[in-house]
Amino acid sequence: MNNSPVEQIKERLSIEDVVSSYIKLDRAGANFKARCPFHNEKTPSFFVSVDRGTYYCFGCAAKGDIFTFVEEFEGLDFKGALKILAERAGVTLATFSKEKEGEKERLYRIMEEATKFFEKNLVDNKEVLAYLKERGLKDGSIKDFRIGFIRDDWRLLYTYLRNKNFTDGEIELAGLAKKTEKGMYDRFRGRIIFPISDSSGRIIAFSGRIFEVESDRQGLLKKQALPVAPKYLNSPDTPIFSKSAVLYGLDKAKDSIRKNNFSILVEGQMDLILSHQSGFRNTVATSGTALADSTVSKENVVSNLGLLRRLSGNILLAFDADKAGFNASMRAAKIALSFGMDVKVISMPLGFDPADLISRGHSQMGEAKSGTDAWRLVIRNSKHIVEFLLDKILNNYKEDTRKAGREIKEKVLPYVDALESSIEKSHFIKLISNKSSITEGALLEDLKKVESLLKSETEEIKIAKENIEKRERKDPIIRKLLGIAFWQEGIQNRIIDPELIFKRLEKIKEVYKDKKEDLIYEAERFYFNSENLQKDINEMLLNLEEDYLNEERFKKTIELQNIKDKTEEIEILKKIKEIDKKREEIKNNRGR
Repeated sequence: MNNSPVEQIKERLSIEDVVSSYIKLDRAGANFKARCPFHNEKTPSFFVSVDRGTYYCFGCAAKGDIFTFVEEFEGLDFKGALKILAERAGVTLATFSKEKEGEKERLYRIMEEATKFFEKNLVDNKEVLAYLKERGLKDGSIKDFRIGFIRDDWRLLYTYLRNKNFTDGEIELAGLAKKTEKGMYDRFRGRIIFPISDSSGRIIAFSGRIFEVESDRQGLLKKQALPVAPKYLNSPDTPIFSKSAVLYGLDKAKDSIRKNNFSILVEGQMDLILSHQSGFRNTVATSGTALADSTVSKENVVSNLGLLRRLSGNILLAFDADKAGFNASMRAAKIALSFGMDVKVISMPLGFDPADLISRGHSQMGEAKSGTDAWRLVIRNSKHIVEFLLDKILNNYKEDTRKAGREIKEKVLPYVDALESSIEKSHFIKLISNKSSITEGALLEDLKKVESLLKSETEEIKIAKENIEKRERKDPIIRKLLGIAFWQEGIQNRIIDPELIFKRLEKIKEVYKDKKEDLIYEAERFYFNSENLQKDINEMLLNLEEDYLNEERFKKTIELQNIKDKTEEIEILKKIKEIDKKREEIKNNRGR
């Protein structure tokens, strides 16, 4: 009998239990239905089969079991999903022997050791602790977020990790040290350290804020930035961390976002920690690049926003209006609107960021003078991004209506154009007209021009969304098949011939080479001593073939809409008929 952790988890957690903890399910006969969390839809096409322990979306063809669902919903790899589900099911995962550890296990362990080292250094440094408390942080927050510190020394962390039997190559690969002609030296020096976790809580990177103190004449602590070093330094991309695809604090915020049905997006780590400390645990941070950086590809922005949208369709942006980061966040806001998300902006008092407001309060906000009350008030007074930008322009150009009109066209209408709903567009055109005294007709004329100018950008966002949906749809199947093939390739007593899978996936095999270790791990956990291996492979190959046929049929349908030549039309209809025949054959084969 296969008593693997995977089987134990499946015995203790039903598909209904897991999925319903993320999205609202409605009963549909013996099964359940919902609006799909993996693509934007208005009517439910996402079905959960209790008997099979699987889900399937008839809209985007997303499919899988509890592990696949958690992976896709949380943006995790299999090991991360396994960790979350094992903790929930009360299943103990066997620890790897150090001899059998793969590259990624070693990297996760080295990050954990580095975190402990940074934490101990903070406890030993009273000056830095005093500074953090001066900024408003409580002991509980410092502990919960595992904040640390490292002195300005060349090889403190490197020496510690070497004594823990990590190699130079591993320390460098983890992004913790750099190699030069003079040897290795620490990447983070003289900094307060904020560990960055993935959605399952594993430490995957660090962000270091520069810190140096000296006593002034009155004996007070004074923070001084080193002249040549950047204020913040983040880990580089590593095999376990992509700086463009991580939201700081998401592991601690996700449950609160679901419960409160909105997320708050701030810019910095201190903003986030103080917001959590004030009771707003539904706060996440861009951590420098995850959403706001203009150099991040649209696919990465779409991917991160997709993750937040799965938790809630409502998002509040809280950025200092004086910072370039605010302008960059506006780009992300435009994409969020096209997702059908409700995007609001928190208007900050001039010269304040969320951390300042929470730690210091504000004397000109009526009764809301304490930090928590001031923060709660600005959140309550947040405005839809269109209204926020409109009010800002009208306030700046009270005496120049012509300039205000030009600014509205350039800076407000692009956000109206980004709105997914026509009803929403109509609502905001009326609002702009009422507030600015510009006629609706004139605004609609300008909106058409803006729409034309932004057509290529709109198309880019659409393509990015489609690419991610296609990848998410096929990726779990391809990953499992290749994992089985890689696993079987490396053992003597094979159950199946791996070449049969490799031949079917020859064109994309190379793309997954760097994930080989993870794929083998997943396959072993699912299929070690399993009697259903061949049956599952056959089913997955049929599913994959069906996905490709559905994709091809969709392309042909689009082609058909744009064809004027009768001969070409007949040829395309013939191809569609052939595709439908193959789809029917797959359906019949499933019954055998």
